[in-house]
Amino acid sequence: MKKILQDDDLEYAMGNLLRLGVVISSIIVFIGGIIFLYKHGGQVPEYHIFKGNESMFNSLPKIFSSLKKLKGQAIIQLGIIVLILTPIARIIFSFIGFLFEKDLLYMLLTLIVLAIITFSLLAGTKIV
Repeated sequence: MKKILQDDDLEYAMGNLLRLGVVISSIIVFIGGIIFLYKHGGQVPEYHIFKGNESMFNSLPKIFSSLKKLKGQAIIQLGIIVLILTPIARIIFSFIGFLFEKDLLYMLLTLIVLAIITFSLLAGTKIV
């Protein structure tokens, strides 16, 4: 029986997925940096006065609501989120590849890795 996906095809597609994720993330961060510098580049920092920054980007809803206002920091944060999600997308892509190959052991191992990464990302964070 012939395989639907060859191993080389799967590796090539995963490599392209990782490259594309990094490039898209870099472009998003670059655009956010330009917007941030355009809006705040002329400000002079006051180092003699300590002001704690409001943590406006500690949850996804706050980031997405700030994106609607085209805040540079929110766009940069979105680029970082895309960068974090890139290897997670690779793991999901690997699971789909193992599913097509009907390799139950690697499907199980991939799901365990995905569960560990998901738990570590969500543990101790405030999503809402």
